[in-house]
Amino acid sequence: MPTRTARTAWNGTLEDGGGQVELSSSGVGTYDVSFPRRAADEAGGTTSPEELVAAAHSSCYAMQFSALAAAAGGTPQALEVTADVTLAPDPAGGFRISTIHLTVTGEVEGLDEEQFRKVADDAKATCPVSKALTGTTITLDARLES
Repeated sequence: MPTRTARTAWNGTLEDGGGQVELSSSGVGTYDVSFPRRAADEAGGTTSPEELVAAAHSSCYAMQFSALAAAAGGTPQALEVTADVTLAPDPAGGFRISTIHLTVTGEVEGLDEEQFRKVADDAKATCPVSKALTGTTITLDARLES
């Protein structure tokens, strides 16, 4: 299996500095990062580790959900997955990702609401990004659309 790479170039202090994160493996882009924007309510045109984790988690979860839905006899037509990643103070000092909330809605032929929710729960437990983030509380809302 492949290894994927991202690279960050940083200049200056935490409070006054900034950097750029490059998605090196794909080459799809380089994005500004800064701690003041990371800790602010508005991102102001910069990304953050939390947003990148949210992107990784939502896309990984969608792939895992799709695989598990098919294994359960369903045919995914369309899924929408959102991952809300929260940065919070860590009681031990500094900051930590305190919670991740996943929301999945979708159209899956061949599954009823109960089966959809089971697949959703199983995908939350077994997606590789969820596994990597086991120290974080991950919650889920799932809704089958008809």
